Amino acid sequence: MKTLLELIRVIAILVILGMGGGLILAGFYANSPDTEPYRWLGGVAVLVLIFVLYRNKLQFSGWYQGTRRDKLHRPITILLVSASVLLIISPFVLATFSA
Repeated sequence: MKTLLELIRVIAILVILGMGGGLILAGFYANSPDTEPYRWLGGVAVLVLIFVLYRNKLQFSGWYQGTRRDKLHRPITILLVSASVLLIISPFVLATFSA
């Protein structure tokens, strides 16, 4: 039962934070119509950031108490957050080069 509750919690986190992050990025990308074909990269970045947040903070406050609940190692966290920042910026860069 706890696993099902945790799964529902994860889906709710994905929906709420994903929509919030998507709306914020949509506001940034709306300023440049050339970024339209590349907006999906920002969505991937939001999902990666949610993954990092869940693995480093949110998994410890849920119902599931199974084994292998470890934080991501610091270099992996830095790599994933850096990749997300690059993915957020990349629609602007790709729009500049494709114009």
